[in-house]
Amino acid sequence: MESLERAKCIEILLVEDNEPDVRLTKEALTDCKMINNLNVAKDGDEAMRILRREGRFKDAPRPDIILLDLNLPKKDGREVLNELKSDPELRPIPVVILTSSQAEEDIVKSYQLHANCYITKPIDLNQFTTVVKSIEEFWFSIVKLPKAEE
Repeated sequence: MESLERAKCIEILLVEDNEPDVRLTKEALTDCKMINNLNVAKDGDEAMRILRREGRFKDAPRPDIILLDLNLPKKDGREVLNELKSDPELRPIPVVILTSSQAEEDIVKSYQLHANCYITKPIDLNQFTTVVKSIEEFWFSIVKLPKAEE
């Protein structure tokens, strides 16, 4: 029974400060085949508080996957990635870099910090939706994700 419930809802943490991109991601995920719960962190500090369940986030669900922008206020995505991949409890959570940066140094650095994949956000609305749906198809239908430990 538990595996059926697990298969029904994917917990996603979107770390994104750009409100139009948040809206587009939410819209694309509403059409997903898998039921998902999307939580949003507006900056790197908030993302780490959610992941560590600190303060008002003490009841935050552990995400099954993190969609992480690199260009964030307070603590950028590279710092977030480094912190979470350095933490044995958070390290198993897959991290998809979803960013506007096409810089080779960002791609290399992200993989050095153990990102699971790197995707450059398309500017076109339809292409953005296609990218999010591709993430959903691959990560939620094909890949076996580790069971979240509560």
